[in-house]
Amino acid sequence: MKRLMIFILISFVFLGVKEVSLAQDQAVFKAEEIPLTLDEAVAIALRDNRDVLLQVEDVKKAKAQISESQASLFPTLNFTGSRTYTTGYYAEDLAQTTTQATLKQYLYKGGEAINTIEQDQYKLKASEALLDKIRLETVLNVEKAFYTLLLAGDFAHLNKAIVENTREHIKVIQARYKNGQASASDILSIQSSLSSTQEAYQDSLNQTEAAGVLLNNLLYLDETTRIRPDAEFTYEPMEIAYDEAFLKAMATRPEIRQYEAETKVDKKAIEIAKADNRPNIYASWDYYSRSHTGTTTSKNWNDYNVVGLTFSWPIFDGWQAKAKVEQAIVDLKETQLTKEKIIKDIALELKESYLSLKNAIAKIEAIEKDLLVYQDNLYTLGQKYKQGQASSLDKDDAELKYKVSLFNQKQAVYDYLIAKSSFDKATGGI
Repeated sequence: MKRLMIFILISFVFLGVKEVSLAQDQAVFKAEEIPLTLDEAVAIALRDNRDVLLQVEDVKKAKAQISESQASLFPTLNFTGSRTYTTGYYAEDLAQTTTQATLKQYLYKGGEAINTIEQDQYKLKASEALLDKIRLETVLNVEKAFYTLLLAGDFAHLNKAIVENTREHIKVIQARYKNGQASASDILSIQSSLSSTQEAYQDSLNQTEAAGVLLNNLLYLDETTRIRPDAEFTYEPMEIAYDEAFLKAMATRPEIRQYEAETKVDKKAIEIAKADNRPNIYASWDYYSRSHTGTTTSKNWNDYNVVGLTFSWPIFDGWQAKAKVEQAIVDLKETQLTKEKIIKDIALELKESYLSLKNAIAKIEAIEKDLLVYQDNLYTLGQKYKQGQASSLDKDDAELKYKVSLFNQKQAVYDYLIAKSSFDKATGGI
């Protein structure tokens, strides 16, 4: 009896998670599920996730802004026409038609036009970098949710096996109690253990459902859709070079590209602000026409052309342009400081994910050795059972211990996969 209780306690401490009830087991595991691989889940998220789609629209808007700013390089042509009819004022009623066409071409705007175009181009690069950042974060979140759902399902199955094993022990204790070999307190103790295992099983089913809801939310699937992760916890040893990863992160992380582009945006904003104190030069051509039509006279057209070159220079604006330049300089300094902070944050994120990955690898290696021990114990009990030297319950206990050890290996691989996904994201993606 003591051996059984110690085993149950060790199992609960070793697992560190609680699970769900047998009543929900029928609903969770017998419900129709949709198999989904990790690659398929990532593809759906990148296609349908609203955060990604919103940023895609921002990129489209940034491209349209470039076209808008480029329009200032082209001439403008405006046409105005009017038709009036005057009665009772002159001796005869009078109809008048006037038209005006104006062609205008800026030759120089203080550098505002070209700097605005270049600024919008850098804004596009910043927007594209932000899109890459959102995609990286989305992929990481999907991978975490996918593997969490996979692990939660395995953990629920393990807790179900623990509940079934505990019930078998209750049957044995009850039989021993009838034969006078166990006390009532022994039965109460094992029944209390059963209640704890059922509570843990209930919690694990709830965790499985919660993980499924989270993954559905990331993929923007209907809430009634139940996903069955089509994957296994596999581990492939890999060599990690921190220095190479750091250089890659500095070269490929979208946040760095984003703030490099925004720094250039702010530099162009300074030049645009300075343009308010510079002269403007434009050439223009105007065509005017006017006609008169009386009640008894014929049309009489008058038209003429005006060609001009206009030069204007704001002499004093109350230091408005100066204030704009100073604000733009402050924006540039803030962006540069933010970029420096981002670089340090990326370095910290990379270091933490690197250490987590190393720890996960070491943990897998240690647990694999324990797994071999429980596997050997299971084989030994199986041989003894065949020879009649061990009971079926002893064999079930050994199988359950092996399942617990096998789950711990899966959990270690889960930690590795999450750490690897975080490391890949920290370096800027695969």
